[in-house]
Amino acid sequence: MRAQGTNFASDFSLTANGKTISLKIPVVMGILNLTPDSFYDGGSLVSEKELLAKAEKHIEEGAAIIDIGAVSTKPNAVEINQEEELQRLLPALILLRKNFPHVFISVDTYRSNVAQAAAGEGADIINDISGGTFDNNMFDAIAKLNLPYILMHIQGTPQTMQQNPQYNDVVTDVFTFLSTQTTHAKQKGIAQLMIDVGFGFGKTTPHNYTLLANLIRFADMGLPILVGASRKGMIYKTLHNTPQQALNGTTVINTLALLNGANILRVHDAKEATEAIRLVTCYHSV
Repeated sequence: MRAQGTNFASDFSLTANGKTISLKIPVVMGILNLTPDSFYDGGSLVSEKELLAKAEKHIEEGAAIIDIGAVSTKPNAVEINQEEELQRLLPALILLRKNFPHVFISVDTYRSNVAQAAAGEGADIINDISGGTFDNNMFDAIAKLNLPYILMHIQGTPQTMQQNPQYNDVVTDVFTFLSTQTTHAKQKGIAQLMIDVGFGFGKTTPHNYTLLANLIRFADMGLPILVGASRKGMIYKTLHNTPQQALNGTTVINTLALLNGANILRVHDAKEATEAIRLVTCYHSV
């Protein structure tokens, strides 16, 4: 039976390019960073062979979605222009689409032109860290593409977001932003929406844990919830270790997120996230 107070077993699904994925049981989104400076695995995928091997590992370990990004969005990241983003992104996307035709591929971008180019090469989902605020054309583009869209909250930009972030009430403020933006997105004609509270994007560690503890409140929007906390500062700074040592902590946070309503776990490590989902699914079944 469905456990009280969770978003678990909500009958969500995503459809794109003739494929459908059910979110009735939460799914794993495996991260593939194409950037040289990402906080955990930057620069690790430098050849086609390595890219394909990492994607295959994610899929074999249970990932239903592969998320690729060509712009680093870590705190104080150096912004690159659209041309460089496309040069990094499109060859990798074409390679992945050719080799994994039945897997959902998400593209992490906040630029509408990049979203359109990615869709032309078979991308299934657009994952926008800005929730439509960095590019005023994004909502119109997604509506025309008719693809699922992840709408995330951020305060500031990657270059400024960790410079003393402040809120009147972090849960209320993030909820208001996501509610407002999803309303605008629906008015533009975007039919498939997911929300992401944006752990680490313009939040202190207490902000992040407050959002995690209140994650179920966001289920009131009636949309799938994506959680991306994998190996982030809210984990390794609390444990006084490093991103490389934060896998166990990530699994704990992912488990708490599942218990509080998460439908998608965006992670660097698919096996451990898949196991967390299996255990929480068993927990909810009794």
